[in-house]
Amino acid sequence: MGNAHQRRGICVINSIDTGVVEALIRQVGREELVPRLERVASRFKPDGSLLTEADLAADMRVRAELAAHWPQVRMLSEEMPLAEQQAMLAEGGPVWCLDPLDGTRNFVGHFPLFSVSLALIEGGRVTFGMVYDPIRDESFAARLGGGATLNGRPLPQRVQGPGLADSLALVDFKRLPEALAAQLSTRPPYASQRYLGTCALEWAWLAAGRGHVYLHGGMRLWDYAAGSLLLAEVGGRSATLDGEMVFRLDPGPRSAVAAADPALFVEWQRELTQRMRS
Repeated sequence: MGNAHQRRGICVINSIDTGVVEALIRQVGREELVPRLERVASRFKPDGSLLTEADLAADMRVRAELAAHWPQVRMLSEEMPLAEQQAMLAEGGPVWCLDPLDGTRNFVGHFPLFSVSLALIEGGRVTFGMVYDPIRDESFAARLGGGATLNGRPLPQRVQGPGLADSLALVDFKRLPEALAAQLSTRPPYASQRYLGTCALEWAWLAAGRGHVYLHGGMRLWDYAAGSLLLAEVGGRSATLDGEMVFRLDPGPRSAVAAADPALFVEWQRELTQRMRS
């Protein structure tokens, strides 16, 4: 049954007006997230992560709007229980994969770096993805095989950039293996390092040329599904620290090594592999 769903689902993207989807997500970001930035109420979820009223409001709004337009596509959200997420992915039908507020700790701290991430997963792959930054009103979007855009303007294919020693790296240290994190902190192979606190936006910025290499020790499907498609559509490459594909139909954590320049990706991956073996 699941395989039949996948065969039918691969055509769903052809029936979806992605411009309508982008407009919806932009509206939700502006109306549900931005007004709550200075008056946010939050609590901790069982896994220790933060949940705010903004997460819930945005989640409910996106669910309702997408269901009204495309009732045949179910919603997989970060706010769902793990067992429900796993069951939905196992069934194999097309799903929206949503993170209504990526960068919750930034949001709670009134730090203006957060995003909404939405991907369409069908046939075992991502066919559409978008990441919206409501503070800067920047909408990054990509369709499988159709390239990537920023506010409707095509993002260029990434040409050869600097070598690793001259690169700006986007690195999340806290989820990396301890020995690797220590090495990168004391003997960095890149010129400088940044951490945005929102995985989806880090992928989008990398695709847009804002940074050269990326490293994260453990992100979830809703953190990377849209962003990894953005990067792939500008010619970038990514893999886990073990050399596997980052994308997997599983809500569990995945590491990510990435670069928009394929040659730089090879250099970055080789450097990390050597350091993990030493």
